[in-house]
Amino acid sequence: MQNTCAASQFEWQNHVLKGNCITILEKLPAHSVDIIFADPPYNLQLAGTLRRPDHSLVDAVDDHWDHFESFQSYDAFTRSWLLACHRVLKRQGTIWVIGSYHNIFRIGTIMQDLGFWLLNDIVWRKVNPMPNFRGRRFQNAHETLIWASRDRKSKNYTFNYAALKAANEDVQMRSDWLFPICTGAERLKDGNGQKIHPTQKPEGLLTRIVLASTNPGDIILDPFFGSGTTGVVARRLGRIFVGVEKEEAYIQAASQRIAAIEPFGQVELEGLKGKRAEPRVAFVSLIEAGLIKPGMLLYDKNKKHAALVRADGTLVYKNEAGSIHMIGRKAQKKGSCNGWTYWHYEGPEALRPIDDLRNNIRNTLIFLNV
Repeated sequence: MQNTCAASQFEWQNHVLKGNCITILEKLPAHSVDIIFADPPYNLQLAGTLRRPDHSLVDAVDDHWDHFESFQSYDAFTRSWLLACHRVLKRQGTIWVIGSYHNIFRIGTIMQDLGFWLLNDIVWRKVNPMPNFRGRRFQNAHETLIWASRDRKSKNYTFNYAALKAANEDVQMRSDWLFPICTGAERLKDGNGQKIHPTQKPEGLLTRIVLASTNPGDIILDPFFGSGTTGVVARRLGRIFVGVEKEEAYIQAASQRIAAIEPFGQVELEGLKGKRAEPRVAFVSLIEAGLIKPGMLLYDKNKKHAALVRADGTLVYKNEAGSIHMIGRKAQKKGSCNGWTYWHYEGPEALRPIDDLRNNIRNTLIFLNV
């Protein structure tokens, strides 16, 4: 699963590529990944060790990879990896970046400067945050995620709105998410019981991100792969991951962790799609399929209004012709009308909305994979 990325032609999908993320990303094909999840160094600027009131040592993020000489050097690093991400991201792709108050605002500014278009900021509220031991500040109980498209013109990015809403008891998914920090059996530890990675993210958080903004088979890039949570979730949910990581210890731990994951089956991965994701069917298609015939009359549900079907897919009502929606507006004398649910045909036993016939064609298209 590991690849050192020594040549220009290499296997990169479902691999952890060892090296500097900027250098590695330059070797990947342009516009090749559907989504990026980035958990870059926080640049905490810790001046010394942190201790609790009882003088015990706090296991803080003091690793060498989180040390930068200045804000300027951190900004230069951020700009470089974001530029590399921009190059490999598909034109309709999106990027997620997570950070704390130490770095997320600097990152957001640079993202906007580079042309990324911010879609949302998500607040990850931690169920079990670390306390503020000195009592001189509010407890840091959240991190912020930025979700952005590649540029302002990107309109067809993936957002599985209907599935998220259904999973949230038919209420729109909000931008504040409640998850615990990574603890228990999920937390990777070494032989001495110490954390392998200080900022391992919970699988639940990544699962929501992946389900919200990708589809099965999509390619997810994580340029700061760390403990491999992105790879774990991608493998489980039928996505393709690409990880980049410098530290050999992290690569070994992540690779073992991912190899132990059993992917979900096709039934479990089938997602609920909204109306926008359904195959587009024109009213004239009903005529072409013989489900509606020219000369037939369509009615509103109370049979108060009737319109004649013409061979070109338009309706005629009181000497006016137009689409099913326009003629519906005319009949109701309203500013808007969904002709699919307004107009009905005479079924064997009762009036039925023409939307039933549209669904018959849609189901056929889905079955044929058209």
